[in-house]
Amino acid sequence: MRRQRIDQSIERICQKGCRSVREDIQLLERGVILPEMQDLDELARQAVLQELQSIMAVYGDVCPAGRKIQLR
Repeated sequence: MRRQRIDQSIERICQKGCRSVREDIQLLERGVILPEMQDLDELARQAVLQELQSIMAVYGDVCPAGRKIQLR
C-alpha cells in the first residue's frame, strides 16, 4: 500500500511537466510538503524526492518543450 501511494504521488507530480517537476524538487529539498504528498510520511516523501531526482537525471539540464515526463 505504501509503495502504491509513493508511486501515485510521483505520477501526479510528473503529470505537471518537466519544469514544474524541477521546481517541485527544489521545494522538496527545502522541506516543503507538496499537496500531492500530504498523506505520506517523511520516509515516503524522501523516497518520492529520490525517485524524482533519478527521473530528472535522465533529462539533464534540458526540459523537453511541452512534454510530460516519461516514467520508467
